[in-house]
Amino acid sequence: MSCEHSSGGTCINEDGGFATRFFGALAQLALQLFVADADPTASSPQEARAISLLLLTTSVLSVTAAHFVNKDWHLWRDLKLALESIFDAVPDISSEVDLPPLRLPDEGRNGDDDEPRKSGSTPSLAFKTPLLIDDANPTVLQCYSPASLEKLGTVPNLSAEQVSDLALRSKSAQRSWRTTTFAQRRRVLRTLQKYVVSHIDEICHLCARDSGKTQVDALLGEILTTCEKIRTLLHHGETWLEPSRRDVNPMMMHKRAYVEYVPLGVLGIIAPWNYPFHNMLNHVLSGIFSGNGVVTKCSEHTSWSSVYFHSICRAALEVNGHDPELVQLCTGVAETGKALVECSHVDKIFFTGSPNVGRHVMRGAAPHLKPVVLELGGKDAMVFCDDVKLKDVIPWAMRGCFQNCGQNCCGVERLFVYESIVKDFITAIAEKVRNLRQGCPLSENWVDCGAMVMDAQCTLIQELVDDAVAKGAEVHCGGKRNTSNGGQFYEPTLLSGVTTDMRIWKEEVFGPIMCVITVPRDSDETCVQMVNDCPFGLGSSVYSASTSRALAIGSHFNTGMFTANDFGVNYLIQSLPFGGVKESGFGRFAGPEGLRSCCLERSMVVDRIPGVKTSIPGPIDYPMNTKQGMGFGKGLIKLFYGDSVLVKVKGILDLIRNG
Repeated sequence: MSCEHSSGGTCINEDGGFATRFFGALAQLALQLFVADADPTASSPQEARAISLLLLTTSVLSVTAAHFVNKDWHLWRDLKLALESIFDAVPDISSEVDLPPLRLPDEGRNGDDDEPRKSGSTPSLAFKTPLLIDDANPTVLQCYSPASLEKLGTVPNLSAEQVSDLALRSKSAQRSWRTTTFAQRRRVLRTLQKYVVSHIDEICHLCARDSGKTQVDALLGEILTTCEKIRTLLHHGETWLEPSRRDVNPMMMHKRAYVEYVPLGVLGIIAPWNYPFHNMLNHVLSGIFSGNGVVTKCSEHTSWSSVYFHSICRAALEVNGHDPELVQLCTGVAETGKALVECSHVDKIFFTGSPNVGRHVMRGAAPHLKPVVLELGGKDAMVFCDDVKLKDVIPWAMRGCFQNCGQNCCGVERLFVYESIVKDFITAIAEKVRNLRQGCPLSENWVDCGAMVMDAQCTLIQELVDDAVAKGAEVHCGGKRNTSNGGQFYEPTLLSGVTTDMRIWKEEVFGPIMCVITVPRDSDETCVQMVNDCPFGLGSSVYSASTSRALAIGSHFNTGMFTANDFGVNYLIQSLPFGGVKESGFGRFAGPEGLRSCCLERSMVVDRIPGVKTSIPGPIDYPMNTKQGMGFGKGLIKLFYGDSVLVKVKGILDLIRNG
């Protein structure tokens, strides 16, 4: 045995076998890593073993901790995405998209641009509803601004044959797109994100002109939600579409089971008019990220801006080397949407709109057994318990009821206020509603509420308000059209004393109406009953000083979504599925559920162990001996499903006897 002495005289056995040399090497490594001035040779075999075991234990624990931390926080994924964004810069498509020029608000009103226009300062203007289709030329749609009634332009009114041709183009482009990597798809989405962030003013301007909303409403409801949708898909989309491992039973322990998510082909989207930019991109984003082609039928009331928004999607595809025919836009009226639903090249329909039209969509898809997702609006409840502070909840009531002038599928249409605070609440909020400023969002700086996209909606709202008043409800302010602006406006309205016999209790308003409903005796149980007495079931919220109380109340609501002490954040958290129950429809978009709904969920089973394959046992193979086959089968069942050891043993004996 050779022995090498250090200055300290300690001996390390170099010929003591593999274990000694292994532990010694680990000890030297640990000392070099963690002790700056240590002499790596000055260790006894016992010290080397202890140090090396400590290093091994620390390494194992560190790797295990990193695994579980990464499992929950996805550190490696986020690192990969960060590097991807740093080293793979996306192109700028600004020169590829031709948006109309910005129109700035008029200056010099009342001698000061920062002063709101005084109520009643503008005389009433003659109102005439513009026609979407000119009988002289029914092949085009007339596009108007609902706030100013100015003509914006025209778009084609597509026929069924033209819709089919667009869907076929998307189907052809999808064959190559479905083979793209997630990195390539993320690059397209990042290109879109870059453009949106650098053109916020232009996009908000287009939304305001075409739908009459305020630019702040466009910022919150169009830009913010779309950017978050893109961010969520960039960070989580690939993870959500990875094969999902499933457990196997003891009989199939030699197998590996999982679900894979395969692109369906071409998705047909029928989008509403309340959020033209977001509704244009919403399903396009999830559709193309999941490997599909997308054909969108936009609303005839917001077709003008949709054409521009569609061009952004096509430019992002083309500049990254992909076929822009993957995404298509159909403009037209109801017949165009019907053609899309019935088109043989479309594999699934996503519809957002009214329950009545949703039933027509189901009827059109039924002969083709085509799956549909229906988001049919809501009549969301917001509850203020007796323990809230009015100054804290009044801003939420205002935002919930008047966001986007009430044209919001998850807007607050029923405001339940507990009896002990309802009088103080009405007194406090009436002045705020009365002072809301309404006008054309592009000609006024001080505008809280914009126009109604559809004039017919103003007529419906008036019918609902008149019916409520006739049956005992009280109008504190508003309650009629606003004719002072020359467009399609309905005054912000505060209505109290709403009861179950009124149409407005059950019918969707979709307008700037705050309906205050008193909860008698401050009863949580009565509140739940009143909230659930509604044909819709999309979203809901409860405000209380006690979060546990709010959750306890909300847990009994028959709605697809609920928020405690907040409003509307469900949709801003794009990892959550969005959708409702009852007249609010079925199916979900957003979240992993929504992204996977763009795919065929294919169940997969493969051999787990190489060389180990399944064979059919002789007793149940053809030709069969019934007595032997039954005995063998009963043995299997007893072995795997018997509830005692004795039964399982009998099962083994049956297998041996009949095998």
